[in-house]
Amino acid sequence: MKPFKTNIYNVFEVRQVDFPPVNFEYASIPLSYNMVSAIKKWIEYNLKSRYYIGKSVTLTSENTITNSLKIGFEESKELSYFMLACPYLKYNS
Repeated sequence: MKPFKTNIYNVFEVRQVDFPPVNFEYASIPLSYNMVSAIKKWIEYNLKSRYYIGKSVTLTSENTITNSLKIGFEESKELSYFMLACPYLKYNS
């Protein structure tokens, strides 16, 4: 069994940032019911760096405005892993 490793961001409660920093890598996904809390739990359990989750407004290809969820990570490799491995994204159509 792997020894438990403490995440310094969790210790000081600064892992989730309150605003979208410019140096983060972002993705937007359609917003659905209870998606924010489920994704937050998945990120806390599976990833290690700092992240941002917030609601935003986007323009679709049909030129309509829609609500979306903006998710950003300090490390671009964590955004890639999130987009590939998060099980909540495949049900989001």
